[in-house]
Amino acid sequence: MTAEISLEQKLPIVETASSYRWLQLLLGVVCMAMIANLQYGWTLFVDPLDQKYHWGRKAIQVAFFIFVFTETWLVPVEGYLVDRFGPRPVVLVGGLLIGLAWFMNAHADSLTMLYIAAAVGGIGAGAVYGTCVGNALKWFPDRRGFAAGLTAAGFGMGSALTIIPISAMIKNSGYEAAFLYFGIGQGLVVFLLSFLLSSPKDSKAAPQAQVRQTKVDFTWQQMIKTPVFWVMYLMFVMMAAGGLVATAQLAPIAKDFKIADIPVSLVGFTLPALTFALSLDRIFNGITRPFFGWVSDNIGRENTMFIAFALEAVGILALSVFGKDPVYFVLLTALVFFGWGEIYSLFPSTCGDTFGSKFATTNAGLLYTAKGTASLLVPLSVYVVEAYKGWHEVFYIAAGMNALAAIMAILVLKPMRARMRNLQ
Repeated sequence: MTAEISLEQKLPIVETASSYRWLQLLLGVVCMAMIANLQYGWTLFVDPLDQKYHWGRKAIQVAFFIFVFTETWLVPVEGYLVDRFGPRPVVLVGGLLIGLAWFMNAHADSLTMLYIAAAVGGIGAGAVYGTCVGNALKWFPDRRGFAAGLTAAGFGMGSALTIIPISAMIKNSGYEAAFLYFGIGQGLVVFLLSFLLSSPKDSKAAPQAQVRQTKVDFTWQQMIKTPVFWVMYLMFVMMAAGGLVATAQLAPIAKDFKIADIPVSLVGFTLPALTFALSLDRIFNGITRPFFGWVSDNIGRENTMFIAFALEAVGILALSVFGKDPVYFVLLTALVFFGWGEIYSLFPSTCGDTFGSKFATTNAGLLYTAKGTASLLVPLSVYVVEAYKGWHEVFYIAAGMNALAAIMAILVLKPMRARMRNLQ
């Protein structure tokens, strides 16, 4: 294994004013917010599509799987292009594809067209997601957890402000209008902001990070030969699966619990339980990413993983027991998303610490494909619900995987990474 660059000698950090890297971070956050509805707003369209075409939930949710699959599995390729050509052209094309995908959704009159649109949207979203997270890892080697978390928060929280407008437009103008107008708007913003993005240049070392980092820049070929990568990949899959099921199936879960339209009053607001849950979930799903990223910058990645993953397991179990109460449903789904969303800051930052900065976009993108692997379980969850006539078994499986990932963070990943650092 060749040490291509030493973090103690050279790090990618801005040569000009420090404020410029914060501007780059902000641009990444806004771009991420613009692609959030492709995933987190999808649940609002499932039942309207089914009501119009009677394709069935299972068939419609295949589109969600295709979106997540293409979004994740092509990120390493897009990351390679970013590492070679910079972020601008990749995000520009991503913005165009995002707008095209929702335009196609608005006119889809067959499952085939819906699936093609999902693939187009997934490619566009992956181009933006992978670029922005990778750019954050490169600009902030000294604050990887926080920077990656803040960037990922744009994706987690981006739909919070638009859930209500999209719901209202679907109700008043039809889901086709919501797809069309929000798709064009989101794609246009990403397209314009792409011209302002740039990658950092090599210069002087960044401020010393509190967590230990590798002195070696691993290529992706070197990275996949290490056992540490595959342990992280397995943990990522286990953690991502439960959250993806909740994201895709939250509206059907609320309807099956018969609480979707029951008014809930909290902190001075009164909204239907499902709308309240969707809005609150997006906020907590965003807050958790920079919060736990910042925590991990100070107490270590694995220690933070144990806390957050265990919290997720408890939240899912509580939702299975108390979720049929509309107030508890709103509060517990918020807790579930708070315990889940941090994976999108903890795993990229851990990847950067372990495998270096130079190829961070490609390497983090390859690890991110674990989300695509986890998406395979989303359609399977529907079959489990039908087989057992309820959601409890799905919740128990998800909670078990979260608890196992929490234990693995301390007992497996932490000692493995320590041994790997000592060998360098």
